[in-house]
Amino acid sequence: MNTSPRQKILIVDDEPDIRELLEITLGRMKLDTFSARNLGEAQALLNRDTFDLCLTDMRLPDGTGLELVQHIQQRYPQLPVAMITAYGSLETAINALKVGAFDFLTKPVDLTRLRELVATALRMPATGGVCTSIDRRLLGDSLPMRNLRKQIDKLARSQAPVYISGESGSGKELVARLIHEQGPRASQPFVPVNCGAIPSELMESEFFGHRKGSFTGAVDDKPGLFQAAHGGTLFLDEVADLPLSMQVKLLRAIQEKAVRSVGGQQETVVDVRILCATHKDLDAEVAAERFRQDLYYRLNVIELRVPSLRERRDDIEALASHVLKRLAHGTGQPAARLHPQALEALKNYRFPGNVRELENVLERAHTLCENRTIEADDLRLSEGNCAAEGGIADLTQIDNLEDYLENVERKLILQALEETRWNRTAAAQRLNLSFRSMRYRLKKLGLD
Repeated sequence: MNTSPRQKILIVDDEPDIRELLEITLGRMKLDTFSARNLGEAQALLNRDTFDLCLTDMRLPDGTGLELVQHIQQRYPQLPVAMITAYGSLETAINALKVGAFDFLTKPVDLTRLRELVATALRMPATGGVCTSIDRRLLGDSLPMRNLRKQIDKLARSQAPVYISGESGSGKELVARLIHEQGPRASQPFVPVNCGAIPSELMESEFFGHRKGSFTGAVDDKPGLFQAAHGGTLFLDEVADLPLSMQVKLLRAIQEKAVRSVGGQQETVVDVRILCATHKDLDAEVAAERFRQDLYYRLNVIELRVPSLRERRDDIEALASHVLKRLAHGTGQPAARLHPQALEALKNYRFPGNVRELENVLERAHTLCENRTIEADDLRLSEGNCAAEGGIADLTQIDNLEDYLENVERKLILQALEETRWNRTAAAQRLNLSFRSMRYRLKKLGLD
């Protein structure tokens, strides 16, 4: 006989019909419900008892659901809150997610969607705090990394779409995985997809699936990425690379929480959390009309920025040690060590490729070094990306000032282009140049 206590849900709504509907539905799920008609009653119940989930209407006689979300965030941060809003009040729902709501429902309440939301929320880990698995996999003790761990822990307790920004190689997919693994969907699939790697003619089929015979080569029914991620998380990497035609279809799938396979007649309901990332500046892509503004607002409910390796140089020693231990694993030999000068060279390097580049540099040096000691020369770092210690070059080494300045300009522009994957608009922004000025310099330096 199961004697474990039933989980308790707090329902806050001033409409008796809505409260009754929610009480009956949740009662059939073997959950205990407690109801409040307004903000004051809800706060009184929260003071007297402990709950596993709160469902609140947006409009209350003595306040708003947003006020209740903020109250719970301050006093009961481990309690997930779902907002119930009028149909079409998307802006309200997004504001609720931004202040800490777990998820939202629209009226009239879809009972299937309600049951899915409640089931997901009740799978939420009972204890807070950053999980030790984040510490093991997200290395570094610098202030930017400590802040990043806190943000991951907080975002894992929400269903809000998250836009993960950061440079290439900084670890955006790892961050997405950690958000998924620390949240209530951890036991469900995490499906990553590189949007830039899918041929445009196959995108709809890849995302939404297809029916047998719907096009040449469709010999069987095939589920898409949305169906594969049902109940879990879909991570859209390099989302800025999606063509506009696919952006429209993606927006509809996110809004309707349903997809229609190629050749299919009916839509399939899908329950996925969307995380996305890109190394590009999405604001600039929207301004250039290469990315739909309405899709941008749906994906960028909360932005999480992953710091570049240049912003956390104090972590380089710990990262390098970890990589070298991994390279030595299984060889039966101790890990190679970094000569102090080699470590200093790494700390003075700009790392346009971030952690991924650090791993590649060390793997190459690990192969080239002698006596299991990596010297500075073994690293073979590009001089153009090394931080200048003295600010300017030795004047005795400059034969022609114009040639010298032109060479410096060329190196900086090439560096910006490499860091933005040759996206000229993004590179111009990084150098604080107008696009016209950037185009002029590229032509002058023979880089056009």
